Amino acid sequence: MSSTPVVTDASFEQDVIKSDVPVLVDFWAPWCGPCRMVAPIVDDIAKEFDGKIKVYKLNTDENPNVASQYGIRSIPTLMIFKGGEKVDTVVGAVPKTTLAGTITKHL
Repeated sequence: MSSTPVVTDASFEQDVIKSDVPVLVDFWAPWCGPCRMVAPIVDDIAKEFDGKIKVYKLNTDENPNVASQYGIRSIPTLMIFKGGEKVDTVVGAVPKTTLAGTITKHL
């Protein structure tokens, strides 16, 4: 089971939009195979960038509002938010180096 904290439609604004540090949100669903492949990478990223960014998972089945607000059409989608704005998006199960590089650009 993932150790990454969960964000919901209800907590998204407080946890992500109002965050004072950049936030990585992993949009996923339990039935999605690639989502399960990327989950340990997201957990690793959370540890590696601890204190620099916040990392949350959002279950798109349980939280359709945020997913549709940001036009999530395929999962996993990993979005980086900074200062309340979406600044980057990575779609699909990507290697850790790709994800880390994308995050580093926004620190």
